[in-house]
Amino acid sequence: MPSHPNIDPQEQDHTRMLDSAGVKKLVSSIAEQILQQYSISETVPFVLIGIHRNGVPLANRIAEEIAVRSGKKPLTGTIDITMYRDDIGLRKTLPDIRETVLPDIDRADVILVDDILQSGRTIRAALDAITCFGRPDKVRLAALFDRGNREFPIRPDYLGENVLVPEDRRIAVAWKEFTGKEDTVLLTPKKRFA
Repeated sequence: MPSHPNIDPQEQDHTRMLDSAGVKKLVSSIAEQILQQYSISETVPFVLIGIHRNGVPLANRIAEEIAVRSGKKPLTGTIDITMYRDDIGLRKTLPDIRETVLPDIDRADVILVDDILQSGRTIRAALDAITCFGRPDKVRLAALFDRGNREFPIRPDYLGENVLVPEDRRIAVAWKEFTGKEDTVLLTPKKRFA
């Protein structure tokens, strides 16, 4: 099933920004930034939590890259923030609810992971959601892209790349885990409450 079912990379109003090699470089950069802050010896002192949907493959890839570099793979989990979103009542269709699977996060350092930091509303919802499952010592944020134009004062601690994007466009990552094809990052028309 495609990551973004309404995206056809062949359409003229979609611009390809990055290929799979570019995505791999950004994932590698994020893993390196995390390892510069955290010392990994016998245990990994943080948990990577992917925000459904597109934060999940990114969290898994960061975990794999950290394992390659350090010999230790961090714990990972997934979190669904659908019911914590502030636009839930504005959507025309019922949203899909996905499973939240978390290790123990009490007194842990949690790194929330999402592919695109756009308005900041998804991260705000994730912060609300995570506190329903425990009380971490710290919560940090890793994102593949920060596109600016935020509506909340939220910034990533670990970032692949800053990208300036016009307000009528959005960045969309088509992950191979969902499409069965190589990763592609596209610039697409922005749709509200799609």
